[in-house]
Amino acid sequence: MTARPPLPPFTLETAKQKVRAAEDGWNGRNPEKVALAYTEDSVWRNRNEFFKGRAAIIAFLTRKWQGELDYRLIKELWAYTDNRIAVRFAYESKDASGNWFRSYGNENWEFDENGLMRARHASINDLPIKESDRKMHWDLGTPRPLDHPGLSDLGF
Repeated sequence: MTARPPLPPFTLETAKQKVRAAEDGWNGRNPEKVALAYTEDSVWRNRNEFFKGRAAIIAFLTRKWQGELDYRLIKELWAYTDNRIAVRFAYESKDASGNWFRSYGNENWEFDENGLMRARHASINDLPIKESDRKMHWDLGTPRPLDHPGLSDLGF
């Protein structure tokens, strides 16, 4: 099994690194690559969906990013313990009709000893926004630039 540093037990610095790595991965929008950060039997709750395993994660993310176009995400560390991390996040995307949304949420993560996420529980709310109200501007499919404001900086 391949280790996915940083590994638990987390410190403030390594928890922040783990959060940023997750953000960068999701902004890359590659379901197969993102799924490698999770255990083979990872358990997920995302909104009202419950599923388990990498194949289900890949199917979910493929469907997600086919419907959530121009997706850009920012995550921020909320709390951490030895092998758990809580984050808050916001992302912006549009639907096929060109309607923009900002989605806000919280996630609770649990990691195995190899740094792979074995559980992800996400609660998410969507807010319709005007395109002119977007705050997340960087090249699609790339990590958020280091000088781009984070959630707290944006007042989210």
